[in-house]
Amino acid sequence: MFDVGTRLLAAGALSVTLAFGAMPAKADEFINVLTGGTSGVYYPLGAALAKIYGEKIEGARTQVQSTKASVENLNLLQKGSGEIAFALGDSVKAAWEGDAEAGFSSKLDKLRGIAAIYPNYIQIVASQESGIKSFEDLKGKSLSVGAPKSGTELNARQIFKALGMTYEDLGQTEYLPFGESVELIKNRQLDATLQSAGLGVASIKDLATALPITMVAVPESVAATLGAPFLAATIPAGTYEGQSADVPTLAITNILVTHSDVSDETAYQMTKQLFENLPEMVAAHAAAKAIDAAAGAKGLPIPLHPGAERYYKEKGLL
Repeated sequence: MFDVGTRLLAAGALSVTLAFGAMPAKADEFINVLTGGTSGVYYPLGAALAKIYGEKIEGARTQVQSTKASVENLNLLQKGSGEIAFALGDSVKAAWEGDAEAGFSSKLDKLRGIAAIYPNYIQIVASQESGIKSFEDLKGKSLSVGAPKSGTELNARQIFKALGMTYEDLGQTEYLPFGESVELIKNRQLDATLQSAGLGVASIKDLATALPITMVAVPESVAATLGAPFLAATIPAGTYEGQSADVPTLAITNILVTHSDVSDETAYQMTKQLFENLPEMVAAHAAAKAIDAAAGAKGLPIPLHPGAERYYKEKGLL
């Protein structure tokens, strides 16, 4: 039979159990990484990022979601259907401004920046047998301009406009992801594809090994016409098999974006673990070689998330 002291101790233990033990355990932190098509650069980098977060952020459960990329990703973030996403700088700017023509029915006011990462290059590749050697030569030919309302397709539209052309100048316009575009060129059902991606994108590498290609230049004047966030850039010779010369084109910065409902601590960790585990990102795709914390907070068209801001301040970068 329990004595009085034992009964009091048991009662105390019961009260502790009621006060604390019955409370639900802290829920795991769920991080859904929004990427792009599986044949692009966003997807392998997103998979690497999800792995890093899953291993380095305590209690984090991660998922990688393949999407139609920038525009879809930004709309999903606004709805809270993802915690971090890859997107092109001009798409982010259009989302913040609520540009309906770009695919945003209203201002996406919950978007917050994590980091400017690597540049996308506008890469226009045609089969040699198509006879396309310049942008002007695309007239009357068939071209895939990317998935509908994707960041790539928005880029294509802007470039055509800057050069005084429209899709109506083409013989045929296809709105397809990178991998599908390449398969059509291989099957002689498409002349060319415009892809906005990191250098060495898998889809164009695949095409260049399958048949002789021509990389089509984007005139330097287009960068001046369009202005920021577009910059004149070069695809170095040898980036793809059979590419013997440098090719002038445009570049535009990619941005990792989150939203205002993500906690400061999670945003801080997502920023910190990105920059502290860059070798794993580079192993996933060489485009990550251009990711640099010193440039992470620069030139963003949206506000930084306070958690990301804390990281840059800690490192003396803000």
